[in-house]
Amino acid sequence: MTSAKTSRDGGDGITTDSQPQTLDETNKRIVTLLQEDGRRSYVSIGKEIGLSEAAVRLRVQRMLDDGIMQIVAVTNPMDVGFKRQAMVGITVNGDIEYVARELKEISQIDYVIITAGRFDILAEIFAEDDESMLELVNRHIRKIDGIDRTELFTYMRLESQRYDWGVR
Repeated sequence: MTSAKTSRDGGDGITTDSQPQTLDETNKRIVTLLQEDGRRSYVSIGKEIGLSEAAVRLRVQRMLDDGIMQIVAVTNPMDVGFKRQAMVGITVNGDIEYVARELKEISQIDYVIITAGRFDILAEIFAEDDESMLELVNRHIRKIDGIDRTELFTYMRLESQRYDWGVR
């Protein structure tokens, strides 16, 4: 995710305007280093890429503010009490964007994707047990106006989950 920016920094990595910043090569390197270790210090990052701690801190904060990245603890839901996880394929009869917005409001859905193909939307859900998953799908997801059909792909085991793909 990049956004246009016309101003330049003064060589220290610090920008002074309020326009969203460009994901330049320095920002890309910061993102890559944080993908490798999200707890890495700004001092350590700065030493590796040739910026001050303050410049790294400002760049990271700006990317966070602009929605370019998030720094979060990623867990395997099945290891922290959510014993059921599934991908839901959703066919919509109506406004796909409306349905996607409604799905985003459900706390047990961690991402919503508008797709092309067999399903209009894919949503990843998690629940504590079978009964909770049934309630989530039947009483929350399927009640949204415009949802025509759902198909659940229940996860048996999370085999791989990666967030270190870098930037382009």
